[in-house]
Amino acid sequence: MKKYLKVSDEIGQALFDKKPIVALESTIISHGMPFPENIETAQELEQIVRDRGVIPATIAILNGEIVVGLNAEQMHYLAKNEVKKASRMDLPYIISKDQNASTTVAATMICAQMAGIEVFVTGGIGGVHRGAEYSFDISADLQELAKTDMTVICAGAKAILDLEKTMEYLETNGVLTLGYQTDYLPAFYSRESPIELAYRVDSAEEIANIIRAKKALTLSGSILVANPIPAEFSLSYNEMNTLINLAIEKAKELGIRGKELTPYLLDSIQKMTNKTSLYANIELIKNNAKLGGDIARILSNI
Repeated sequence: MKKYLKVSDEIGQALFDKKPIVALESTIISHGMPFPENIETAQELEQIVRDRGVIPATIAILNGEIVVGLNAEQMHYLAKNEVKKASRMDLPYIISKDQNASTTVAATMICAQMAGIEVFVTGGIGGVHRGAEYSFDISADLQELAKTDMTVICAGAKAILDLEKTMEYLETNGVLTLGYQTDYLPAFYSRESPIELAYRVDSAEEIANIIRAKKALTLSGSILVANPIPAEFSLSYNEMNTLINLAIEKAKELGIRGKELTPYLLDSIQKMTNKTSLYANIELIKNNAKLGGDIARILSNI
């Protein structure tokens, strides 16, 4: 594994010193946002984590190596150049071909675990796509959450998905989902959806204690922390649903599916909302970085 895993000096030292670290995905840079918002947001996320006394580790694949802890030059490369998007199934091929790729939620979890990082911050997880009963389009993120040990902080599943089926999948596969200061599943752009969660937590300390209990029980799989977008940036759940349905219908007409569907839908929604949804996306992931940093710091103290 050492042949393919390149850990930055800062991350390596932090692991040796047992300092808190938060993993960050790179798909948000290459596929989730346009330039320059992508690089600006990525840099701000790292600073938010640092402000909490935690080391950020943005992860990507560059020249066939899993890089844990991108530097500024590497992040700018991802922001300005077209690269592949890697999930679990893509990793062996991309690495063996010395290619470049950003990492999805699933791939970032795998790479973070390889490096020994326990906390991962993202915007929203993938899930069961609308119409999956016909297309069988289900994100690999869900299987990864079921088997990879990680604490994942998100603003729920991406709103373009079938949230009810996504939650059913998570429950069936034993993924503990915690609502942070909420009783309902956040819907990415919106603070709440109609889906009630089984468990609510109100502090990072509670989350850290739950993580500790899970580790003591040697239970596999992830803990998913659903952290709602701040109220001042939250968009209407019903209005966003209407726009999402329009974007999905257009994607069907164009024959867009698979890995290309999510970036297409996010871009379409940004245009329809005159970038309001983009700014909401930025604020929600910044909010997740704050909570992720707090959790990682408390865990390291425990």
